[in-house]
Amino acid sequence: MARPSSSFRCTECGWTSVKWVGRCGECQQWGSVVDSAEAPARVAANRVSDSRAAKPITEISFDHDVSHWHTGIEEFDRVLGGGIVPGAAILLSGEPGVGKSTLLLEVAKRAAMIGRKVLYVSAEESVSQVRLRAQRTGAVTPYLYLASETDLATVLGQIDAVAPELLIVDSVQTVSSSLNDGLAGQPAQVREVAATLVKVAKERNLPTLLVGHVTKDGSIAGPRLLEHLVDVVCHFEGDRQTNLRFVRALKNRFGPTDEVGCFEMTGEGIEEVTDPSGLFLSRTTMPVSGTCVTISLEGRRALPVEVQALIVKSSAPQPRRVVNGVDASRVAMLLAVLERRAALKLSEYDVYVSTVGGIRLNEPGADLAIAIAIASAYTDKALAVNIAAVGEISLAGEIRSVTSPVQRANEAERLGFTTLIDAEAIHVREALRLAFATVTDERVAVPQF
Repeated sequence: MARPSSSFRCTECGWTSVKWVGRCGECQQWGSVVDSAEAPARVAANRVSDSRAAKPITEISFDHDVSHWHTGIEEFDRVLGGGIVPGAAILLSGEPGVGKSTLLLEVAKRAAMIGRKVLYVSAEESVSQVRLRAQRTGAVTPYLYLASETDLATVLGQIDAVAPELLIVDSVQTVSSSLNDGLAGQPAQVREVAATLVKVAKERNLPTLLVGHVTKDGSIAGPRLLEHLVDVVCHFEGDRQTNLRFVRALKNRFGPTDEVGCFEMTGEGIEEVTDPSGLFLSRTTMPVSGTCVTISLEGRRALPVEVQALIVKSSAPQPRRVVNGVDASRVAMLLAVLERRAALKLSEYDVYVSTVGGIRLNEPGADLAIAIAIASAYTDKALAVNIAAVGEISLAGEIRSVTSPVQRANEAERLGFTTLIDAEAIHVREALRLAFATVTDERVAVPQF
């Protein structure tokens, strides 16, 4: 007997097909196309119990004292909006090896040390491996429970047995449910696992921290529904060549999304950096040509960052442009502006631009500091050590204002930068004249900008 005709539907975007395919033709998601005939029929419940009846918002109470509880890690609390909210589902994503598990083990350690029962479920490591890492970071405490499970039902059984006050699952893509076909990490499995854990978090008022993998382009792996299910999405980032790490909130139902936490990886684990002002400045106290300091914003935090430039006469037909920590296309534009608007003949020179400390400057407010550093390298004139520069440069050579100018100015003053060149210098030529006005070294003549 012939099988009745059926259609196949993408669970992500609703795209339909007359035959099964492994990849959705609309949203390009793998493993999200299922047979619509196999989907269980759902009957809407029209009755509402008295306990779940809607109430006026004025009659709904909450405990002010437990709205947040501090993790003991000030930088992480800053990103979360003051701490962890009971019942919150928090997703922490990041590249492999960046330190996600180390950070969460530190969170578990701090919570367990104050008497909170913590269940750390590792689906990627054995309990002995986690124990070894905990020994190195000093996280061995009787209130920290470890389990190595990949089955969702077993994880739920561990929650029932331990009754934790904090749950950590590392990672959500490696746990699978027997109620869904397919391997762990496929969209249907990730959706089922995440939805179940979030439901448990809400029903038990259990704060839950989930680790999420990322794809090659840096986005969170799995269906986008995963980000909508949780309350907070944090991204852990950093360069493997340096010890510095940043945690940013991409979504936060309980606080701001423009806060950044700063951490440093050490041999004993991870340590928070409460004042990273000196991490991105060179250690020398003598003025050096080709350097300029800018005040950059990382979330709500103002950070001084030193930009360094080197100009070398080129022997190749095409001069080299090498950058590190800044946008290459932005530097190419600034070189064109300096040559056309400030009469710096840079087309015959190799240009190298880099930041100190491995930080990456993405905002246009660093334009002026980059331009001044290049001009300083070109003229071989060092700026005074008390000068900083903030501003965006247009193609016409105009200096544009940046966000939070007062905060940047206050941070510059706190760090001893008495001269801040900003949008008050209306043109790049004027900004260069102001920057070199305090130069007393007359060995090389400064060009007339």
